[in-house]
Amino acid sequence: MNIDLVAAAIGFGVLLLSLTIHEAAHAWSADKLGDPTARMLGRVSLNPLVHIDWIGTVLLPIIAMISRFPLIGWAKPVPVNIRNLRHPRRDFMIVAAAGP
Repeated sequence: MNIDLVAAAIGFGVLLLSLTIHEAAHAWSADKLGDPTARMLGRVSLNPLVHIDWIGTVLLPIIAMISRFPLIGWAKPVPVNIRNLRHPRRDFMIVAAAGP
């Protein structure tokens, strides 16, 4: 098996895991702070399929792997309705900080 293919597959797996945890953290924190929007949409999950953005999670990383550019990407953003948060200004900052 080609070592470049193995490295690309590992890189894609790490990217997918990272994006999934990142978005799930936003969703989980928003849910705990009073906004059920992400939970109602099934986004409080570590299932990567619910977070996939076909361009940012699949197409761009494939192009980056083929062209040997740095592997970057994004997932579907978690919807947050700040009106549902108990302390909107503070809680929205906590939700935003939960991802990184």
